[in-house]
Amino acid sequence: MCTIVPISLSIGANRIVPTVSIPYPLGNPELPAEKEKELRRHLVEKALNALATPVDDQTVFND
Repeated sequence: MCTIVPISLSIGANRIVPTVSIPYPLGNPELPAEKEKELRRHLVEKALNALATPVDDQTVFND
């Protein structure tokens, strides 16, 4: 999980899950609590899916 995809690509990460922003990679304090919880759950589920997905090359897991 990363906020700056090009950096992850440049260092050779094989599974890249983009996140929200640098100060708040796994959340957005501007959202109501319930919406932020949904956002966090979505990001974690996307990361777990990335780990369970076989990859041969660098892969960015966008929505």
